[in-house]
Amino acid sequence: MKKLLLVGLVLIGLCFGLFNFKGLASQGEFEEIVLDFREDIPISQIDNQLSAIAQQFNLAPQLNSIFSLPDNVYIVKGDRATLKALQKSPVAKSTEYIEPNYIYKALEVPNDPEYNKQWNLRSIKVESAWDETKGSGVTVAVIDTGISPVPDLKQTKFVRGYDFVNNRETVTDDSGHGTHVAGTIAQSTNNNYGVAGIAYEANVMPLKVLSAFGGGTVADIAEAIKFAADHNADVINMSLGGGGDSHLLKDAITYAHRKGVVIIAAAGNASKNAASYPARYPHVIGVAALDPAGEKAPYSNFGAGVDISAPGGVGTGAGGILQETINSDGQAMFVSFQGTSMAAPHVAGVAALVKATGMKEPDQVLNVLKKSAMRVKNDTLNHYGAGQLDAAAAVKLAVRGQISFQDFFRWLRDNGYLNPRFWIDGGAVALFPKLAMVLGSYLLAWFLRVYFPFTWSWSLLGGLVAGSSGLFFLRGFYIFDFPQVPFRVMGSSIPEIGNAIAGNSILNPLFASVLIPFILVAFLLNKPMWKWFAIGTALGVAACLGVNAVVSPAVWGFGSGAIARIFLLINALMCYSLALLAVKEEQPR
Repeated sequence: MKKLLLVGLVLIGLCFGLFNFKGLASQGEFEEIVLDFREDIPISQIDNQLSAIAQQFNLAPQLNSIFSLPDNVYIVKGDRATLKALQKSPVAKSTEYIEPNYIYKALEVPNDPEYNKQWNLRSIKVESAWDETKGSGVTVAVIDTGISPVPDLKQTKFVRGYDFVNNRETVTDDSGHGTHVAGTIAQSTNNNYGVAGIAYEANVMPLKVLSAFGGGTVADIAEAIKFAADHNADVINMSLGGGGDSHLLKDAITYAHRKGVVIIAAAGNASKNAASYPARYPHVIGVAALDPAGEKAPYSNFGAGVDISAPGGVGTGAGGILQETINSDGQAMFVSFQGTSMAAPHVAGVAALVKATGMKEPDQVLNVLKKSAMRVKNDTLNHYGAGQLDAAAAVKLAVRGQISFQDFFRWLRDNGYLNPRFWIDGGAVALFPKLAMVLGSYLLAWFLRVYFPFTWSWSLLGGLVAGSSGLFFLRGFYIFDFPQVPFRVMGSSIPEIGNAIAGNSILNPLFASVLIPFILVAFLLNKPMWKWFAIGTALGVAACLGVNAVVSPAVWGFGSGAIARIFLLINALMCYSLALLAVKEEQPR
């Protein structure tokens, strides 16, 4: 009874929260109220209503403009109390609506003349983020090839760094890579020159660990990480990576993380199913690259170690990431680069914006970045991590300070989790179809038991689960630095094993048929310990194929139309018939 009461209270609280959730729609600012009178009432009646408003509320209604007369749109000064009073007054019956005359503001657009070419900044909605913060007071360490003082970094604030390649305090760039990366993070902005940066009021700490040829050692990188942590860096960006697990580097990362530093690294450009080091280490935010269309860039690594994705560009033209850097002669020039090296500083810049709101702990920053990311459906191979970087959403979430129930509900709604289609179309783990497969297999077993009594056993139940759904909740599960194929396989039913290995949603007809249940029954029927597992598997596969025939009838070689549905239904019937025959064989004659 107590449990029932507790569940009831939780449901009541949930319903109250949902029905009273107003969200962004009611959060605007206003100083005036709009009265839109119905067009089917005479002008004389409207005049009487306006006079009543003026007398009762001491207001002076007036047309919004000379163009408002045909629509009967009037404006009065007022606050929320006045708004509620007008909405409850007899005047409301003569209006189509009475609502706030909200004030919308122009989103900050920098005056940098080449900003219109920075599709990457607009794609992460940085203009809305600038309404809250521009990164002031935060220090971002750029561990790279160094930074050269190009004109569009003239107003950017720098703090003392170090050149670990040449062992000196003067840090210059002899490649152009580090200068380009620093520009994305904090290029001088609103200076009527060049392009813009994300956290352009932040401080930049230049740390050179890569030579002119782009190579650097783990020892130098580890020292640079510790230097940044010891000299009050808030964020570290490492647009570098490679193979090989280093205890020295891992210890340096742990050291910086414990001191509150957010550490970001590029996932790598080899198009491999795993991020490179150091992105793969714990406490490092691994960043995959997006093209201008928001798709995974063809060169970007994916899979284990990828936490989030951000614009990395494609090509060196309009599809690349534009910043001012230096050429081989050391001369300043605007150039577009591509790579996860370009994607990582986007996340570093947004992390600086989030830190500037007062958030301190690196794990909190990571949580904000992930929860605010624009989710990508059907990301079975983890191309995008938590999703696509969203600067505006990240900053707004950070400004709230904590994730309340309403914030969590908003996140669920905005990311589609409250839409049943999300669960049905495979956006997460296809919850509803999977439950239907499990329940279907149990129902089939129950029908058999009605006519051929037998004892339920763990062997039978294991077969039902393996054949119908597998451990489906594992299919989208990720463990750091571990390949995803085992989880996809364990999270699949027998008919889905083929596409789980291939990483797609198309059923393999060899697996999605009576073949495997037939082999299991043929080999295990005479083995007392395993025969019921084979029978349960046949029933589970029958349920799985039946549900797929309705929900997702995509079969390799048969398409996804009527032929595929017929194939799946016939094999579902054959699986059930096979289980029926096997159970008959078990009954005493």
